[in-house]
Amino acid sequence: MNYILITALIIYLIIFIAISLLDIKKVQSFNDYAVAGKSQTTFAVTMSLLATTIGASTTIGLCDTVYSIGFPGIWWLLFGAVGLILQSFILSEKVRDLDAATLPDLARIVSGRTAEMVIALIIVISWIGVIAGQLAAMSGLISFAFGKEGKVIPIIISVIIIVYTLAGGQLSVVRTDKIQFIFIMIGILVCFGYLYIMHGYNNTEIFSNIELLNENYRPVNLLNQLFVIGGVYFIGPDIMSRNFISKNKKTARISALAAGLMLILFSVIITLIGMWCRHNIPASSMSGKALMYVITLIPKPLGIMLTLGLLSAILSSTDTCLINAAGIFVKDILKRDNVSLVRIAVAGIGLLAILLTFCGDGDIMTLLSGAYSVYTPGIIFPLTIAVLCYKKRDLRKGLWLTGVIAGGLFGITATYLTKIPAVSAALGSSASYLPLLGMAVSLIISVISIKPNK
Repeated sequence: MNYILITALIIYLIIFIAISLLDIKKVQSFNDYAVAGKSQTTFAVTMSLLATTIGASTTIGLCDTVYSIGFPGIWWLLFGAVGLILQSFILSEKVRDLDAATLPDLARIVSGRTAEMVIALIIVISWIGVIAGQLAAMSGLISFAFGKEGKVIPIIISVIIIVYTLAGGQLSVVRTDKIQFIFIMIGILVCFGYLYIMHGYNNTEIFSNIELLNENYRPVNLLNQLFVIGGVYFIGPDIMSRNFISKNKKTARISALAAGLMLILFSVIITLIGMWCRHNIPASSMSGKALMYVITLIPKPLGIMLTLGLLSAILSSTDTCLINAAGIFVKDILKRDNVSLVRIAVAGIGLLAILLTFCGDGDIMTLLSGAYSVYTPGIIFPLTIAVLCYKKRDLRKGLWLTGVIAGGLFGITATYLTKIPAVSAALGSSASYLPLLGMAVSLIISVISIKPNK
């Protein structure tokens, strides 16, 4: 299997490099490189949205969560779908009309330069962790598929991701997203069909254990994920980057709606795969990730398809995070519209993520949850309010910015400061509520910042 997989992997990666090299000639401006010329169709944007949202956390990570807590693990992705659908009705057209290039650029338009800088710094710092989380998942997948631990092949693949993203920019990311999404769906659907048709002798037991809440997943978890995870899908930098590449506001709205609806279906499929693992794989016989273990249970050709599907899920999210973080660093922090600088930033941020990945021990769900917990408390509500109020109601920008900073501090405390024993002991169980509390604080301050009509 290793030789066949290696051959398939080499062909797979060569295709992406070839696409990026062809796209170099098409990059004539910063807009071409950073936002794919703002000319992408509904089909392209929908496929790219789905490829971006279906990453390591929503495949490998979600199956592990379901294996651990049961069917309520579905809420991670369901809330993502809800966020996309709400965005399509509330924000998509308004945001596309503002013609921003990045999320901090959107903040600049609706609330000024200081807001742009603060939000840009939060995103760039947090998203290095997101990229590292994806690369960590990729490393684990490759090591498992080849049957041995090692960093050489994962590092080589990580460098290839950086190279094709660096070369073709957002144009290449959108094109490769289409291919990656096809691989994702083939791999997951083949796996689902085989498990439930060929090994479905206890399907009745599995379906009888479908529940939306249980002792492992309580209403507080539901509320936390609704805002923290749903918020990132509602107005997160990677999701909104697909709005910015759309050719018009109608394309942006329809794409978000279509992707949200399709994400609901995918969430059911991937959760049921996790449920099959929970009811068929004893914990004593499984070491590592549930979905990776399935690779050893299914026929080798299907195992290769699933491996490439999972790899596609990881790569499609990683390259999007990488180009967006680099574009934000150059445009919103350095205030330059320079393609060469963005390419340098792609290389720099990618290398930082590689160092974090292969020198740390974080898992995908921990790294992503941590990044989202820093981002959402300070940005989701304030930025949404600023967009909705733009040219309708004025904001007290100093007070509005206070809401962003206050919410962000709650998120930083929850994610990083609670790792300090003294802080953790002082906060106790209340630490898990900090992201929600931060969102509430930022919402209240943002609402107060709205000036009354004259």
